[in-house]
Amino acid sequence: MNDDRVLALAGLVQALRQVRRIAETGQADAGVLSTSLDSVFRIDAASPEEVYGGAANVRSGLLLLRDYLGNQGDDPQLPKLALSVTQLERRFVANDAVAERVHEGILAIKVRADQLGSSHPDVLSELGSLYAETVSHLRPKVMVQGNPHYLGQAGVVAEIRAVLLAALRSAVLWRQLGGSVWDLFLRKRALQQSIEGWLD
Repeated sequence: MNDDRVLALAGLVQALRQVRRIAETGQADAGVLSTSLDSVFRIDAASPEEVYGGAANVRSGLLLLRDYLGNQGDDPQLPKLALSVTQLERRFVANDAVAERVHEGILAIKVRADQLGSSHPDVLSELGSLYAETVSHLRPKVMVQGNPHYLGQAGVVAEIRAVLLAALRSAVLWRQLGGSVWDLFLRKRALQQSIEGWLD
């Protein structure tokens, strides 16, 4: 049986891989970036598959997840980032004022995203500003390491913040589906089987 929670986890690590890529190179994978950002605006999606526009759109995240669960991951920063975002999700959900502000902000930005596309620079800028004004004030702060040349550019920072918002969206979804950090330790085999099911 395919576990929907795995899709949310795949969405999380897939977004964070893009955060790492942008921080190191200043560039994202356009298709993967769109999947992550589109998920932010699909607030009332009927299923996890719908959040990402289909399981095929998080295939790279499923492959990443399979690698890390099998101790084959190639970026030690990625699990640390994922842990930070799952800790941040707890604070985010517990803070009604911040959660409401983000919800309202996303609805407002969605109008622009529908017109221009979710990965348009103007939309990235607005999402980045929303993150900076709300989520970035919560603790623990998500620390992104990368190339100082790119991390010093306002456009790159806005893009990273926008994708972190997408990662947070996936973390919230994962928890809503009953996911827990303990799953990664106590249900690793079941998660691995579910990943294979989605990849088939």
